[in-house]
Amino acid sequence: MKLLKKTLMLVLALLMVGGSLAACGSNEEETTTAAETTTQAAVPATINVFIAASLKNAMTQLQTMYNEEHPEITIVYNPDSSGKLQTQIQEGAECDIFFSAAAKQMNELNAGGFIKTDSIVNLLENKIVLIKGKGTETTVTGFENVTNAASIALGGEGVPVGDYARTVFANLGMTDKVNAMEINLGSDVTAVLTAVSEGSNEVGVVYATDAQSMPDSVEVIAEAPAGSMDPAVYPAALVENALADETQADAAAAFLAFLQTDAAKAVFEQYGFSIGE
Repeated sequence: MKLLKKTLMLVLALLMVGGSLAACGSNEEETTTAAETTTQAAVPATINVFIAASLKNAMTQLQTMYNEEHPEITIVYNPDSSGKLQTQIQEGAECDIFFSAAAKQMNELNAGGFIKTDSIVNLLENKIVLIKGKGTETTVTGFENVTNAASIALGGEGVPVGDYARTVFANLGMTDKVNAMEINLGSDVTAVLTAVSEGSNEVGVVYATDAQSMPDSVEVIAEAPAGSMDPAVYPAALVENALADETQADAAAAFLAFLQTDAAKAVFEQYGFSIGE
């Protein structure tokens, strides 16, 4: 009887020790798995994002927001006119995301096989406005009588804001009259904005978001008349980057997804953009 009692006690003790070891093993496995997951999620990567010049302010704030949650991701922006960015991509510049100020450049790159078609999203819309320097005098009251100005600043050929302006003037039947003006062709929308804010030109055509960014330097005279142009759509997409490894490609896809979140959209709206449909 005593022997049986001792045997049962030994069996119970062994079972308790085995259970403890199993629990420890499970906890160690869970801890290891969690650590591995954290390590995988924090793999450093650098992504190259080509953005239209008019997006620079909003995207700078979004970069800060994103890096608060993902400090391991280095985001390198290349802000310029969408036409120049298109050419750079076609010539082999390393790019992971293209964020254009017009559909034309995105469509041409997509047709050429440079874009991951399924990733294209019409993320934003903007307005085209006529501006003058803050506090300056002009008899111009809208696009319809813009030729009253001594000079005008416009985006050059291939610069979306300039192409939009030329479309507006064409639909108003004013192309020849505008072409007869003294025209300062800017390399991007920032150059047009600067020309007007510094007084080099009496008026200019920019995006509403750019005018909003310099309220102490420029004033909006008028928006482009309704029906004079198609919406200024801003598409974004992943670029076919042969130089990117899987980590870089995944990081680019994650950042593009972030740009479509409600938090990111709120920032874009703060800078005057409308959310695309």
